Amino acid sequence: MRAFRRFPDWLRRSLPENSSERTYAILNKYRLNTVCKSAMCPNCQECYAEDTATFMILGNVCTRHCGFCAVRTGQGELIRQDEPERVAFAAKELGLRYVVITSVTRDDLSDEGAAHYANTVYAVKREIPESRVEVLTPDFHSREELIRQVVEAGPEVFNHNLETVERLQRTVRPQADYQCSLKTLEIAKRLGSKRITKSGLMLGLGETVPEILETGRHLLSVGVSILTIGQYLQPNTQSLEVQEYVTPEKFRDLSRKLMAMGFEKVFGGPYVRSSYHARETFTDLGEEKTFGTAETNTGA
Repeated sequence: MRAFRRFPDWLRRSLPENSSERTYAILNKYRLNTVCKSAMCPNCQECYAEDTATFMILGNVCTRHCGFCAVRTGQGELIRQDEPERVAFAAKELGLRYVVITSVTRDDLSDEGAAHYANTVYAVKREIPESRVEVLTPDFHSREELIRQVVEAGPEVFNHNLETVERLQRTVRPQADYQCSLKTLEIAKRLGSKRITKSGLMLGLGETVPEILETGRHLLSVGVSILTIGQYLQPNTQSLEVQEYVTPEKFRDLSRKLMAMGFEKVFGGPYVRSSYHARETFTDLGEEKTFGTAETNTGA
């Protein structure tokens, strides 16, 4: 059992004034999972109160066990073939124009869930033609044929998180591989050069500033243009302990340094998560930078 560290003042905040009941009701109506709830995201109530959520497809059980994550691990669940349409209907009812789709990792499937990802993107694009879609994917073991299926469905943003620096990968993501994740991002960018690729890091796990900047250089070398950096918060007593609570000032300094290295957008702060305010981050870059402006994919 690992004890929780006491929060510093800058991590204390009040609950949102708006109700989150409408979002809960729509998600329940369409029997959908969200990473917000399953991963115990600290921003869940805020986002739900704003009628937004990050849909988590391919079940609610992950085949990998990461030291930072609260999502249940075990044998993958049965895939529901109507899930893509249910995601699309829920997104439309919520009024979303920027839809973020993530998933558990499904190493048990021959295609690791790539076709289901593609079908979900297609369904959202059909139901909400004006929408923009961001996918936050597993690494797919850097298999180009699987990454291609997702990319060709037409998401404007392809996101895959490194989560932490190279030295800490085996502790934080014991069943993943740093170079494999970089390769996944490189392939996604190569398959669609105009598409935005994105990644995220958690701070407070024992990383150093030089290691963070080195990770930034690695991400830039494979074409990543958006980076999110946020504070790791221990979701339960079985998860890794927080080694450091990073101050807002340090987040600002790191964001400035990373931007100076060449990223088009660095979104950093204690409560920043990969899909937190994803629409605003995307909008900041401008529509002309996106893959979906000139081409439309509506196939299945």
